[in-house]
Amino acid sequence: MQIRHATMEDIKQIVVVEERCFPPAEAAREEDFRERLSVYPNHFWLLLDGENIVSLVNGMVTDEADLRDEMYEDAGLHDENGKWQMIFGVNTLPEYRKQGFAETLLRQAISDAKSQSREGLVLTCKEKLIHYYAKFGFVNEGISQSVHGNAVWYQMRLKF
Repeated sequence: MQIRHATMEDIKQIVVVEERCFPPAEAAREEDFRERLSVYPNHFWLLLDGENIVSLVNGMVTDEADLRDEMYEDAGLHDENGKWQMIFGVNTLPEYRKQGFAETLLRQAISDAKSQSREGLVLTCKEKLIHYYAKFGFVNEGISQSVHGNAVWYQMRLKF
């Protein structure tokens, strides 16, 4: 297994992973990924098994303390000098789950954010995953303002 940052050449595989991990209402589109990769590729981590992407974590950096739905669609809101690493997606192909791959990538994202002197990371998740992110030190801040995909999301924050 290899960890590296994504490039535009990875876009087709990234879209396949996204579509297999999220329902259509919640999945990012190819255009969204193209925009993200053109603006902040160094905040897009991949775990590969050979040449195949099996897990990915991505998100922008901002001074805003809370994750807003607009951030998913507007890569122009990224601020490389921002205080907070937002996490938009933690995806692992179903056949690779429960093997620690998402954890490996998330720990890399956390390590990178810390080494970049960020204040921490913010993500949203569904209620059933609150305990998963808590094991990394994320604290549940309650129901998020996000209505992404017409789902109920909880905002989680990890402060350094």
